[in-house]
Amino acid sequence: MSRPLRLLVAGVLAAGVPLVALAAAGPAEARSRVTVTNDRGGAEADDTYQTRLTIRGTGFQPVRGGFGGVYAMFGWVDDPQGGSWKPSRGGLTGRDYRYIPDVEGSGNRGYLQFIAFPGGATAGEAQTVMSGSGGFTVRLTVPGPRFDSVDRTGATRTVDCTEVTCGVITIGAHGVKSPANETFTPVRFGDVYDEAPAGGDAPTPTGGETDPPGSATTPDGGAATPGGGRPAAGTGRPVLSTDRATAVAGRALTFVARGFSPGEQVVAILDDGVAVLGPVLAGTGGEVAGVIRLPADTSAGTHELRLTGAASGVEVSERFPVTVPPTAAAAVGEDDDAGLAPRRVFLLGAAAVFLLALAAAALRLVRARRAATPGAPDAPGAPA
Repeated sequence: MSRPLRLLVAGVLAAGVPLVALAAAGPAEARSRVTVTNDRGGAEADDTYQTRLTIRGTGFQPVRGGFGGVYAMFGWVDDPQGGSWKPSRGGLTGRDYRYIPDVEGSGNRGYLQFIAFPGGATAGEAQTVMSGSGGFTVRLTVPGPRFDSVDRTGATRTVDCTEVTCGVITIGAHGVKSPANETFTPVRFGDVYDEAPAGGDAPTPTGGETDPPGSATTPDGGAATPGGGRPAAGTGRPVLSTDRATAVAGRALTFVARGFSPGEQVVAILDDGVAVLGPVLAGTGGEVAGVIRLPADTSAGTHELRLTGAASGVEVSERFPVTVPPTAAAAVGEDDDAGLAPRRVFLLGAAAVFLLALAAAALRLVRARRAATPGAPDAPGAPA
């Protein structure tokens, strides 16, 4: 190969490699970040009273028109530094991370906030909508340094944030894994207020939660009321609350209820019996907490959970929406930025066109040199 041709080929490779590398490279890792501020300007939660925290997210990955969004909630993760708790890495709620359950729509107490993607079909269920640049602002309620959650076996577990690290958790909503939107921001507890803030709850004897909808019982085993009181056993209107964050086909739905007779057997039935749990024993305050697995073939839409007490005959039900994560939505979660796919295709095409153009120029140069060399094939006057 002649020296000019070698130089031209080297130029082709030198010019082409960066383009191919740029086109084939994946998207840069999202820089999702959460800042926490209380109403006194600090970043702490009060170790005695309820605290309202303002949560500001920046750099999150918006999927315009995408299914779901992001959940922001207060809780605990078992591996804050390594990140093995994250759903995209196999982390499971009730095992690798715990949080204070809450409902998404009417009756939400601020323990969990749903941030929908811009233009998404689920925006009507959300507390707010993520901006096009990946920003949002919500307010989370932290009832105190201790809260109860339900593990994957249906048992109530108390999380003590004075012994473990708690903070603000963000994950993909509606069961869609979204690695770029998974964060954990630690929150310390301290003396924020000298007395209960206006509109806040008085401290409970345990310093724990005050019975949010969808939560489990208080650390001492009974349903609490604002101010730390306890309802009389077996009295009051029966109430059932499902945790909408876990209402995903093929996964475990958590629920709590009250209004049953203390110690009675309670059975939970999904729809017309497609799934059954029980009997579960009601607590000393007539409360029940459990987990029922939704079949993998459960259709998207509204379903009903019904609880019946064997001794009292008390029956309570709730209708709730079940989501079925589509394959496309899961793929978005794994890809981290589906919006860059058209750009990659464009860059690959541009790189290919550029390389072809340089190859054609090289071929023309070779033919021109042969034509100018006496005796070379294709040269004027060369033997046929």
